[in-house]
Amino acid sequence: MALRRGIYVVPTHDWYIERTVWLIAGDVLIASTTLAALVHPFWILLTIATAWASIAVSLTGFCIVGNILYRLGFVPMLAQPGRGKWYFMQTDRWYLERRIYLAVGINLTIASVLSIIHSPWWLTFTGFVGVAMVWFATTGYCIMANGLYWLGAEPRLAPTKTNPTPERSSAPTRA
Repeated sequence: MALRRGIYVVPTHDWYIERTVWLIAGDVLIASTTLAALVHPFWILLTIATAWASIAVSLTGFCIVGNILYRLGFVPMLAQPGRGKWYFMQTDRWYLERRIYLAVGINLTIASVLSIIHSPWWLTFTGFVGVAMVWFATTGYCIMANGLYWLGAEPRLAPTKTNPTPERSSAPTRA
């Protein structure tokens, strides 16, 4: 990976599956962190479940929320072709957006466990990640994505000039 400059921003022209998943996950993280801080610490288990789902998406490409959105007619931008009625995110290479899913999942798991066994102040990190995910979904800008981009990770949603534009998958067909 070669270091690079510039700003990485994902497309925000419509609500495709991956962008909507970030919005939903961010809302879940904000809610579970708030409930863990104000109601009972074990609400952080919802954050851990979200984190593990993020790790699973990065490793297998399968996303429960993505499949629900696919059935509702949302269009994917990172879908594996040839999966029929199922949405699977591409897992052929470790491109930037896939690395985000893995890094977010690992960081949220660690911070969530630390909030239970060490200090509730770790909830500020999980809350920050939730806000950052909502910000990413609405503006297309992510701090972590730009860090990975500057380190040389190749994006698929907003490719550099040397990369071809990703092909959009077709919307699901109704049977």
